[in-house]
Amino acid sequence: MSAPVADPPEPPVESKPRRRRVSDLARGVEVIQGYLKTLPATPGVYRMCAADGAVLYVGKAKNLKRRVFNYTQVNRLPIRLQRMVAETETMEFVNTHTEVEALLLESNLIKRLMPRYNVLLRDDKSFPYIMITKGHDYPQLLKHRGSRGADASYFGPFASGSAVTRTITALQRAFMLRNCADTIFNSRTRPCLQHQIKRCTAPCVGRVTPQEYQAQVEQARAFLSGRSRDIQGELAQQMMQASEDLNFETAAQIRDRIKALTAIQAHQDINIEGVVEDADVIAAYAEGGSTCIQVFFFRGGRNYGNRAYFPSHDKAQEVEEVLAAFVAQFYDNKAAPPLILVSHELPESDLLVEALSLRAEHRVELANPKRGDKRRILDHALTNAREAHGRRLAEHSSQMRLLEGVAEVFGLDGPPNRVEVYDNSHVQGAFAIGAMIVAGPDGFTKNAYRKFNIQTEGAAGDDFAMMREVFQRRFARALKEDPERVRGAWPDLVLIDGGLGQLNAVRGVLAELGIDDVPLVGIAKGPDRDAGRERFFLPDRAPFQLEPRDPVLYFLQRLRDEAHRFAIGTHRAQRAKAITKSPIDEIPGIGPARKRALLHHFGSGKAVSRAGLADLEAVEGINRAVAKKIYDHFHPDG
Repeated sequence: MSAPVADPPEPPVESKPRRRRVSDLARGVEVIQGYLKTLPATPGVYRMCAADGAVLYVGKAKNLKRRVFNYTQVNRLPIRLQRMVAETETMEFVNTHTEVEALLLESNLIKRLMPRYNVLLRDDKSFPYIMITKGHDYPQLLKHRGSRGADASYFGPFASGSAVTRTITALQRAFMLRNCADTIFNSRTRPCLQHQIKRCTAPCVGRVTPQEYQAQVEQARAFLSGRSRDIQGELAQQMMQASEDLNFETAAQIRDRIKALTAIQAHQDINIEGVVEDADVIAAYAEGGSTCIQVFFFRGGRNYGNRAYFPSHDKAQEVEEVLAAFVAQFYDNKAAPPLILVSHELPESDLLVEALSLRAEHRVELANPKRGDKRRILDHALTNAREAHGRRLAEHSSQMRLLEGVAEVFGLDGPPNRVEVYDNSHVQGAFAIGAMIVAGPDGFTKNAYRKFNIQTEGAAGDDFAMMREVFQRRFARALKEDPERVRGAWPDLVLIDGGLGQLNAVRGVLAELGIDDVPLVGIAKGPDRDAGRERFFLPDRAPFQLEPRDPVLYFLQRLRDEAHRFAIGTHRAQRAKAITKSPIDEIPGIGPARKRALLHHFGSGKAVSRAGLADLEAVEGINRAVAKKIYDHFHPDG
């Protein structure tokens, strides 16, 4: 990939936001035309940027010059793109060798920069896998999420963590593979509880030979690779043979293993004659300007679950365009399977296939079947997409009614799109945390949640001081990053868990920052902290209560409780981390092996800190120089 094309001088940027007029559109066209003089007729990626540097749109082109020229023909552009051109102040370009490289780079940049005029896949968490480790006489069976290495076999993806957990539990019953860490495995002197409940053959204490255990591992791999019927047939023969030999205890154990495999298949097996290999089924349903995309994962003829997505896009965009953008972004951080069934014919499908194959390092087929078994699978996925879309619209409608009620109760100009709720958590000033959660028309926006480790000396334990620090940091940063409030990250309503004191503390902070147009509401718990008797505090207004059965009250309680849950959870995580932290962790140059040797020798980190130089030298793997480093760390004054 070549270096970026040099940009022409940036046009002047006005200091104040303006209404979008015809002159704005003409100026945007003029900006774009300024770049055409230096653009090559080669593949590449372009970015359109606003005055504050925010990326408005990322696109790819087979011919950059021709593609960017199209934006100057404003009469042929839809309203959405005319708005984008009017906001464009600068552009950035990257040349690529091929259009496939441009497509791969485009999808990566869209996911990273989240431009507001692109189709955006917002919920793209990594999927869990089942992992069987390698390089050990007794491999582990584990749940895995994240990057994959060459030291293990991976099976999946699964649509949810619960599906993986359920499958692993059944696999342990069926194949009795260990899930303990190597450190625990190496230190066992007798079988653990997993062996007692018949989920492990206890290789840690030699209850099974490496050869026998490897046979269990191979059976598990074969089952996860799609040969489930073969494995069940083998086990059935072994059970019959054990019965004929009058070895009824062994026969009963094998029977239980067969039952465990049957339990997995009851959740995962489907009758799809046309799909025997790994495949993903992706179906899109659009209505009312929004789209639901359902993704089903099939591996080895079994259903590993499905997940619904609601990508962000302009209401005028066609479903085929939305689906194509979704597929490109969805496989940006994961390898595509050999077969992908899609519900619509996608634009530039040949280019997309080439890009997916290049990223996955194997041939990928993108198919839109019109009849047969594969079409029936797609129709099933479409039905799920339509039902999920209906549920989402119903939830959205209900949420909007509640937000309209909130606006009426608190005298807002309209229903808030972004509600921020703040709470604090600490134990006698220790591990003090401030927490912010965000909600809107689509429910809780969890990727916008923020935690604040309280840093001000003396603030921990003082709710007013903690709240002041949280708001100072939150809104000072907002002023720095988005002073013109064009990115949608400013709240339309702020709820504070507290009464008049917390409200006044926050008002003081915002007044110092020059912010006087953010609506603030304090929610104080009722007498004896009774839910339903909350009092609401607003600036320049007498406190008031809502009717105990008012739906708006329940909604506000739910927001406050979510903020409290997030604050408490974050606080407990920090406290647990501090409890498990060892003084040895702070010594530079002491790795896991030496740390383990020290703890085995002395029993605790505290005992290590009290040990003498000679005692430290006696530990296996600790030479005189390392012992001196450890001793000096705990005795800096000699």
